[in-house]
Amino acid sequence: MSVIGQVEAVLVGKAVPYARGVESAINKHDVTGPQQVSFVGLVDDEQGDKRIHGGVEKALHIYPREHYAAWQHELGEKPVFEKAGAFGENISACGVTEHTVCLHDKVRIGSTLLEVSQGRLPCWKLNIRFDQPDMALKLQETLRTGWYFRVLEEGVIAPGDAIELVERPYPAWPLSRILEVIFSGSLDEAALRPLMSLPLVDSWRKVVERRLDNQQLEDWEPRLFGRQKMVK
Repeated sequence: MSVIGQVEAVLVGKAVPYARGVESAINKHDVTGPQQVSFVGLVDDEQGDKRIHGGVEKALHIYPREHYAAWQHELGEKPVFEKAGAFGENISACGVTEHTVCLHDKVRIGSTLLEVSQGRLPCWKLNIRFDQPDMALKLQETLRTGWYFRVLEEGVIAPGDAIELVERPYPAWPLSRILEVIFSGSLDEAALRPLMSLPLVDSWRKVVERRLDNQQLEDWEPRLFGRQKMVK
């Protein structure tokens, strides 16, 4: 095993009324000491809408701390950037990004064994959190989305834990490569067809299949802007 990063903070949150009549647990706070992790995530964490968030394929969301400096440079010194958790992440980490982790990487953090399952599809709740009407779109365009882990072995994780690479079955497929194809809106069969050979989660596989079969892109406005529409 090789150390590829480190956990800077572990964060949990409770589902509370948020905006537009929905609940969210995006406002997470850091916790100290070892935290218990089950197959669906941190035991003390919640999700506002479990149809979209959480579950086995999205058990833990990790966000690179390195991205914060880029966001501060681009958006200014917003108070939300002052500490970890700005993006509703469960793990704030350094040393790993979408460009350096690959699909299905297996990593050891604390006593857990985790597997990279998918990138994040950012949604309109980020627009409200950052007081930035196109924040979700910005995450998508920059590929600075963070990603999700599925839990292969339950255990505990804690701030300061090393992130150790156990196995990398798809070294040619960093998450950024997959995100670029999907988020660029590519309909190019030469770009899409190789994705079909990967163990994508069902929702991402269906995106690729629809593009190949119908040569049509998804309507992302509901996810990115909610009931709002981007002003042209």
